[in-house]
Amino acid sequence: MSHYLLIVESPAKAKTINKYLGKDFQVLASYGHVRDLIPKEGAVDPAHGFAMKYEPIARSSKHLDAIAKALEKTDIVYLATDPDREGEAISWHLQQLLADKGLLKDKPVQRVVFHEITQRAVAEAIQHPRDISTDLVNAQQARRALDYLVGFNLSPLLWRKVRRGLSAGRVQSPALRLIVEREEEIERFEAREYWSVQAQLAMETHRFPARLIQFDGEKIEQFSITDQSSAERVRSRLLEAAQGALSVEQVLRKQKRRNPAAPFITSTLQQEAARKLGFTAKRTMQIAQQLYEGIDLGGEQVGLITYMRTDSVALAQDAVQEIRTFIGDRYGADQIPAQPRVYKTRAKNAQEAHEAIRPTSVERDPDTLRRALSPDQAKLYDLIWKRTVASQMVHATYDTVAITLKAGDAGQFRATGQTLVHPGFIAVYQEGRDEQSDEDENRELPALAEGQAVPLEDIQNEQHFTEPPPRFSEATLVKALEEFGIGRPSTYASIISTLQDREYVVLDRKRFVPTDVGRIVNRFLTQHFTQYVDYQFTARLEDQLDAISRGERDWVPVLEDFWAPFKHRVDETLENVSRADVTTEALEEACPKCSKPLAIRLGRRGRFIGCSGYPDCDYTRNLEDKGEEAPPERVEGRVCPECSSALEIKHGRYGKFIGCSSYPKCKHIEPLVKPLETGVTCPECKEGELLQRKSRYGKLFYSCSRYPTCKYAVWNPPLAEPCPQCGWPILTLKTTKRRGTEKVCPRKECGYAVSAEDTALANAD
Repeated sequence: MSHYLLIVESPAKAKTINKYLGKDFQVLASYGHVRDLIPKEGAVDPAHGFAMKYEPIARSSKHLDAIAKALEKTDIVYLATDPDREGEAISWHLQQLLADKGLLKDKPVQRVVFHEITQRAVAEAIQHPRDISTDLVNAQQARRALDYLVGFNLSPLLWRKVRRGLSAGRVQSPALRLIVEREEEIERFEAREYWSVQAQLAMETHRFPARLIQFDGEKIEQFSITDQSSAERVRSRLLEAAQGALSVEQVLRKQKRRNPAAPFITSTLQQEAARKLGFTAKRTMQIAQQLYEGIDLGGEQVGLITYMRTDSVALAQDAVQEIRTFIGDRYGADQIPAQPRVYKTRAKNAQEAHEAIRPTSVERDPDTLRRALSPDQAKLYDLIWKRTVASQMVHATYDTVAITLKAGDAGQFRATGQTLVHPGFIAVYQEGRDEQSDEDENRELPALAEGQAVPLEDIQNEQHFTEPPPRFSEATLVKALEEFGIGRPSTYASIISTLQDREYVVLDRKRFVPTDVGRIVNRFLTQHFTQYVDYQFTARLEDQLDAISRGERDWVPVLEDFWAPFKHRVDETLENVSRADVTTEALEEACPKCSKPLAIRLGRRGRFIGCSGYPDCDYTRNLEDKGEEAPPERVEGRVCPECSSALEIKHGRYGKFIGCSSYPKCKHIEPLVKPLETGVTCPECKEGELLQRKSRYGKLFYSCSRYPTCKYAVWNPPLAEPCPQCGWPILTLKTTKRRGTEKVCPRKECGYAVSAEDTALANAD
């Protein structure tokens, strides 16, 4: 019979820990948060010391009932929620709820914390329990109160001034500002032309370039040569002076060391997973959570990595020793530095009690675990394992050379290269980059001596144009959020998801682009709530929350300092700013119909240019159009199949489509892009063909070409192969993380499924 009850957040974590503890323990899960602020105005009361009104979360009631039942046979309760502020707050809420129900009575409640789910870590935590930290709870309460006060005051304001359904948040709004300001910077950017001059040289088996660094005694800068005629003049002069060869003026050789990157913290894991694996921040954290909570390794539930929400790069001493021993055994003693590498945390308020993200045991290398993990889990674990091992290896060593060459008395060229002499940590792992460099870092140059002549093949001019700063990717946005102190690593994934869910930004070629609504919301906030979307203000507020968690500040005065000026600004904006002020942007252009001023306005489909005299004047045009309203774009060579009127390309909520010019009398529409043919006959009507189409949400599906007469459709790619089990005329290709790609019967009642790889091998045999 259990005498001890240990409560964690997740059932997966409970399953793993339950195998580590004896029969006297019962491990149950709270399934996350158990109570939250009441979802209406008044949940936080500034007039009474920011008193917060909580209520149990409905979905947690059955889990609380199970905990209550277990308490009847329990002597001691251990609260083992996650080792961060949010986890501390969940433990506090659990204690409060159970105490209010009178279930704790004289039962002691103790808080235990571990950063990895291993038998050793769990046992050690239970041997060293503590009380719930009031400071950490107050910091989380202050964060929750701030987010509530901002959301419940700014969001209704946006509904009135812009559009219903919008929201603003304490950290999401500065993040949106980052994306919008980058887009505006790109739009303002004016490209500048410049030319580079490069010599192509050949020496024995080596062909290598050298760039011009000096011409006629003047140093060559980026904009020294700005047009083709100047570039040709420089080239002719250099060719004439060189006489077919450049002379080596100076050879500089030196050795360069490169040290490994620190082990992962939350933000760097999200960045690197985006760069190398193409994972979103949200996906990365979901997979990391699975690895942390435990994976079934042949009947044993094992937590594979340490806690994944951390901003500390520190590693436990026993972990460092294990890694160094492993490196010596696997890669050789010469790959271990004389002293363990110690990394300093860059974040100002890192929780140093935490560790970096690392494998719970470096002996579990990725290759041995691959069969037990899903493809995504294997990829992320491989990344974490390699980064951790590399962080304790010796530096990489390069031989670098810089050669200065002369073209007579006309100019100087520079050729650079480097050779990897000793790979060190690079043999295991190399950090990715956000933007690729044009420089060839691993170019090998021939052995040259001063005064030596190097044959010149040609001198080439190349035209360039300066480029605007790139849009943010997930990796670079996370990096910017971290640098500006916007939010904390554990919140980055939710910040990005919220911006996308609210349709403030969209992903285009894996880069964030603000929508029209996102631009207007940002303009409204930056004009009327400048202080609250200021990057420094947001960072200072995070610093204050950190100070509360350390016990250096009281949480109520922090809220008081924020609330009074913020509420005043909300009331002032509500009274003095009209919806037209927010959604309309005046233009210095007259309406071609009535001569009244034109303005950029916000409609259901985004921003457009319209007459300020509306509704008396209905003139409108697309924002991109610069002059008169363009005539409708006709579809050449076709007419409406229903009424024989001309077909036009129209714009709708989900993009462009083909529609009848006689609308609304005739409502014929069809997709602009012709569906892709699959060559598979519809199994239901046996007359049409299954075509690949795209749903309004962008998901691919396959449906009959005779739609709407025949409405047969499947989600997975069809195959013109009958089901060997039930005889249905087609199979489909279905891919899942666990089972890979299979040929399956689309009829659920059949259930036929076989590995596509196995059938391919059988056919090959």
